[in-house]
Amino acid sequence: MTPQRKKVGRRITAGRKASRSPEWDLRLYVAGQTPRSLAAFRNLKRICEEHLQGKYRIEVVDLLENPTLARGDQIFAIPTLVRKLPEPVRKIIGDLSNTERVLVGLDLRARA
Repeated sequence: MTPQRKKVGRRITAGRKASRSPEWDLRLYVAGQTPRSLAAFRNLKRICEEHLQGKYRIEVVDLLENPTLARGDQIFAIPTLVRKLPEPVRKIIGDLSNTERVLVGLDLRARA
């Protein structure tokens, strides 16, 4: 499935057992299917496939369709990635093209 066809708000779960909760719960806030939003989704999917190996779930929230959802996670810029699990909650703003910055932000790699 290409990102352009992806329904916003849809959950993407990777892993061997769908019934088991993923260890990483990620929410990506976007505003429509802009080039920057699509790039953020592509970059996040790539990073998850390479570093989380099936232990993640991604939820994409389009704030053009559901603007009130931004309030709960205090979203002020888009695209924004919110790591819900594992705790603590972490946020990364931007198109997620800087893989090293995203890995550090998600606590997958120590700061240099």
